[in-house]
Amino acid sequence: MNGTYQQQYLEEIGITVWSERELVSIEATPTDIKHVSEENKSSYKELGQELSHLANQVEACDQCELHKSRTQTVFGVGNRNSDWLIVGEAPGADEDFKGEPFVGRAGKLLNAMLFSMGLQRQEVFIANILKCRPPKNRDPKINEVEACEKYLRQQIALIKPKIILALGRIAAQNLLKLDTPIGKMRGNSYLYPDTNLPVVVTYHPAYLLRSPREKRKVWQDIKFARDAYRELV
Repeated sequence: MNGTYQQQYLEEIGITVWSERELVSIEATPTDIKHVSEENKSSYKELGQELSHLANQVEACDQCELHKSRTQTVFGVGNRNSDWLIVGEAPGADEDFKGEPFVGRAGKLLNAMLFSMGLQRQEVFIANILKCRPPKNRDPKINEVEACEKYLRQQIALIKPKIILALGRIAAQNLLKLDTPIGKMRGNSYLYPDTNLPVVVTYHPAYLLRSPREKRKVWQDIKFARDAYRELV
């Protein structure tokens, strides 16, 4: 990654570059992505078809009350062959309108977080715990999470990421089936239940917009996630 651009994005996520010179020297490159070779194009196409079929199931889902108030479902977007799965909480108003996770200001900040790791948004796969927006952006109810869990599990099974980055308390606690406060979950590597898939936890971009002083902690989490990933490859 060009050092100038890395510095730009570190500054955008709130890192004072001049006071942490060692961070600037970290030259992350977008090699943390599985590339599709010629011989794998057929299986890649098949994977796309399977995900499209799953997206259609999500679009028709009426397993909880959220289907009555949604504008559209938010299945997820990105590189279906990525090693990185980014999981957030639930769609907000912008996401409900556009049908895509993490748009608007929170999405821009997420893009900056990814870029500081040497990743472009289109190089990862981004999804949410819920596929429909809760009214007034309230916290998800237990039955809503349970209704959507099967879809997320199928996404994980199809995409086969090597690591999950969970954004925010609700995403982390529901992914891991824990009630541990997010402050205590940070800096630890967990496993997605019934798998050997590592999960790293950090704050949600929307929270950082409200509490910008916490951005430095996210940079620590990003480095932790990147190091955990590098141990896998």
